[in-house]
Amino acid sequence: MRFSFIHAADLHVDSPLAALGAKDAGVAARFAKAGRKAVENLVARTLEEKAAFLVIAGDLFDGEWRDVSTGLFLARALGPLHRANIPVFILRGNHDAESKMSRALPYADSVRFFDARKAETIVLEQWGVALHGRSFPAREPPVDFVASYPAARPGLVNIGVLHTALQGARDHAPYAPCTVEDLRRFGYDYWALGHVHAQSIVATDPWVVYPGNIQGRSVRETGAKGAMRVTVEDGRIVEAAPFACDAARWAHETLDISVCAEEADVAAAADALFARAVADAEGRPLALRLRLAGVSPRHASLVAARERLEGDLRARAFAHAEDFWIERLQVATSAPAAPASDDEDALDIAALIAAAAAEPDFADDLARLVKEAMDKTPGPLHTALQAALDDGLAEEARDLLVGVLAPEARR
Repeated sequence: MRFSFIHAADLHVDSPLAALGAKDAGVAARFAKAGRKAVENLVARTLEEKAAFLVIAGDLFDGEWRDVSTGLFLARALGPLHRANIPVFILRGNHDAESKMSRALPYADSVRFFDARKAETIVLEQWGVALHGRSFPAREPPVDFVASYPAARPGLVNIGVLHTALQGARDHAPYAPCTVEDLRRFGYDYWALGHVHAQSIVATDPWVVYPGNIQGRSVRETGAKGAMRVTVEDGRIVEAAPFACDAARWAHETLDISVCAEEADVAAAADALFARAVADAEGRPLALRLRLAGVSPRHASLVAARERLEGDLRARAFAHAEDFWIERLQVATSAPAAPASDDEDALDIAALIAAAAAEPDFADDLARLVKEAMDKTPGPLHTALQAALDDGLAEEARDLLVGVLAPEARR
């Protein structure tokens, strides 16, 4: 017997896009719609594949809904699967743990949530499958959470559904920590994981798989996003193949401008990059962070004129596609080594700034001011500010000052 099932995770329905909202409300609104469209794409692909069932390994939502329309949307979106007799099996993760969701809706009978009190096994006799899973009772699961999963059922295809970062993953808190070897001891054939937003086949003996999230939510979640079609043949997992669900895409590109003598050359090089990025997005709305790199004699002027250049590049992007937004321009170029000067009175501006920044009092004052600003910043803007700091805002400020004061920036 041969059949397939769909493994998805981390839908984060109606997750806010604070970073884009702070820049352009219209662009943010279009990307916000992409989250719901991605869910609809997931359902459509499940129907198209005539899948035996759909497994969602945690984080349907970001937490408590702002209003009931979020829950109603998901109930409606899953409706076609119920009408096609395709069951859906869901566990709750850290974002939508049982304790975090005070409201719920009655989904169709074919939609089943794994219990949060203990791990449970659901047997699908028609397909010879045993699904093992446990929802998070709270954002922080019990320390014995993974150990509570049951042993494999002999003679069946055993699928473990688990929300975990395994031993830890960049930008993901270590919920339900475990190793591949820990999972291997259960004797399951496939581990349908959730929580990590990057698609990854961690192992194939047994299969340990992250499908990633179905829609990128920021420039940290670039490229195609979607789910996995898992094929079972004669009681064995034979393939796990990713497919895209996302309805908008993020990209982060670096453009080496070492050979660009003039700003017009930078724009021309960016045009070629934009054309490739739009093609890769395959007709989806695209938000791209562009990083200029390389050694350039125009370094100081580029830093000083970053905001104007960012606006110019955004305008050029619209020539390639209507829904193409330059999320941010980063100037990470460097100036060529300066020749030795015969002028003993000449100022080394960069050296002066570096010396000032190294003063302990200066560093302490800066840290205090940053903390005060962060403490007074509301939620969405706090996230955007933290992202800016993480991306080297302080270094950019230093380069801007050098650019404004440097002689070539004033020419």
